[in-house]
Amino acid sequence: MPPSVATHASLLLKAAAAAPSHLHPKPFFSPRAAARIPPPPPAAARRPPTTASPAASRWFRWPTAASARGLCSAPHSGGGGCGEGMGSDGAGARRRRVPAVNGVSKEAPPTPPSVAPAPPRLLTLPTVLTIGRVAAVPLLISTFYMEGPWAATATTGIFLAAAVTDWLDGYIARKMQLGTPFGAFLDPVADKLMVAATLVLLCTKPLEISMLRDGPWLLTVPAIAIIGREITMSAVREWAASQSSKVLEAVAVSNLGKWKTATQMTALTLLLASRDPSLPAQDVLVTSGVALLYVSAGLAIWSLVVYMRKIWRILLK
Repeated sequence: MPPSVATHASLLLKAAAAAPSHLHPKPFFSPRAAARIPPPPPAAARRPPTTASPAASRWFRWPTAASARGLCSAPHSGGGGCGEGMGSDGAGARRRRVPAVNGVSKEAPPTPPSVAPAPPRLLTLPTVLTIGRVAAVPLLISTFYMEGPWAATATTGIFLAAAVTDWLDGYIARKMQLGTPFGAFLDPVADKLMVAATLVLLCTKPLEISMLRDGPWLLTVPAIAIIGREITMSAVREWAASQSSKVLEAVAVSNLGKWKTATQMTALTLLLASRDPSLPAQDVLVTSGVALLYVSAGLAIWSLVVYMRKIWRILLK
């Protein structure tokens, strides 16, 4: 018989013997059964109740906290005082249990569902303006070869609008933080297409004035220099993108490149506007346009040399 059961039985026998006789007219156990119960072990040999033997645990076991909570938590208890069932919070939301702080356990609020970040927009306002410049190139070519008093004005207006949007889309992208990788790729492509198309058009159909009639190469030389520089810089920037960040920073747009673009756009606008026969000072416009075109070509070659020197210094380190 396990020691714990023997101890309880001995205590019950002593309590029955000490009670008055009218409370128990008959003994609880017969003398033969009482003789079979072994006496309780001495106090020194008793084990603390917390370290019960395996044999005693088979006969008597205190319920654990988890089992007690499981007994009083019904499947749909609805939030009573008995622990947490399936519907204990009333809303079915899962709650995280936070470790106890200073002996007090707290319930964390339900974790909100994770929201995936929205993909970046492709067609922002600066990108739409850049696409409009690309789409204006065929329209520029069409109006250039048209006959009529309005053809030169339409061609000049298209090119001037493209020059303004070239500055405007960059300003909007920086001010409103609407820059996209696609817009950064398409912006220089649109500029080069518009400039190269205008230079080729002016070389194929020059004005019938004395200066261009005596020197037909006056427009061809700066046009070749500008187009050649743009092709070279595109190749250099594509190569720099595959190299280190220092090489890529060396070919970033500088103030020299911005001055080149400004003089280039002004020169081409003057040359396109000089095709209007209604303007009285065609010779002045053509002379100013050709002079600014040579200044633009010189700045283009100079900026190319500056970029190449920066790259060469980085490669020699």
